[in-house]
Amino acid sequence: MTRRTAIAGAFAASAGRSQSRNSPAPKVWSAEYTAKKGSVSLAMFRKRAGVPKPGEPARPVLFLVHGSSISSRPSFDLTMPGRGEYSVMNIFAAHGFDVWTMDHENYGRSSRTDSNSDIAGGVEDLKAGIELVVRETGRQKIHLCGESSGALRAGAYAMAQPERIDRLVFTAFTYKGENSPTLTERAKQLDYYRTHNLRLRDREMIRSIFTRDKAGTSDPALAEHLADQELKFGDQVPTGTYLDMTAHLPIVDPAKVLAPVLLVRGEYDGIATMDDLSDFYKRLPNGDRQFVVLPGTAHSVGFGLNRHLFWHVMHSFLTMPAADKTSV
Repeated sequence: MTRRTAIAGAFAASAGRSQSRNSPAPKVWSAEYTAKKGSVSLAMFRKRAGVPKPGEPARPVLFLVHGSSISSRPSFDLTMPGRGEYSVMNIFAAHGFDVWTMDHENYGRSSRTDSNSDIAGGVEDLKAGIELVVRETGRQKIHLCGESSGALRAGAYAMAQPERIDRLVFTAFTYKGENSPTLTERAKQLDYYRTHNLRLRDREMIRSIFTRDKAGTSDPALAEHLADQELKFGDQVPTGTYLDMTAHLPIVDPAKVLAPVLLVRGEYDGIATMDDLSDFYKRLPNGDRQFVVLPGTAHSVGFGLNRHLFWHVMHSFLTMPAADKTSV
């Protein structure tokens, strides 16, 4: 066992112990749901510690939004035996959160249509999915965490439905995309994205997610295991988010994001530059905001060897006590 695996395992064990000091933590319970966006079916997945019981207090809800190339459950609930914990859903369920995720249109287990599933379409997906969460949990406000283009979806949703947002976490977020090495390379295919609704997402492309920024920041075996799980859904994914990120930025206006925000960047992220994110951060209107850079981490902070750092900063942010405003 490597030191990093031991640390990640210790964090997971600590999350389980946080449920109770006097008794074993309840087993993680899970369930599948379907939200409807018109005729489109959106596959949803939920995890929490213990079966929901009538009359119990609503738990804080954490909704996880996937990115451009990997669907929800491989992104946030990956199991890799013998390699330590990778499931963000397991970690935060053990911490007492009611954790949800969803496959966007044309991803994973959701409906296949002729849409390119762009950011605007993703916002409509979130409207449908989050209303189902509200009905099931009774919780009127939720925590929302998005990764990469999922962070753009989350931010755009937060502008459209501010009344539903408690706290926001953006990882691998992109504001204007200026001087982004990855987006500069991706823009070479802009004509293709404009004329095609699907693009190739094969095993080699999935491997590149973990090598394009900084080799050695993730377990090489992870890319192969992730590809095994994701390619069950085919080797094609929508072009919409790639088109938006290369031709239509900025999509999220920081002045219109009213909720508290945690902005998380991996040290070696090739999409989200420091200047780009600093510009976004300083324009946020809510004084309750944080900008964190995770050392030894690249674009996908949840898949890195140092993923426990991401768990730590998100948990700290989501459980921050309310500020005393009487002294201001």
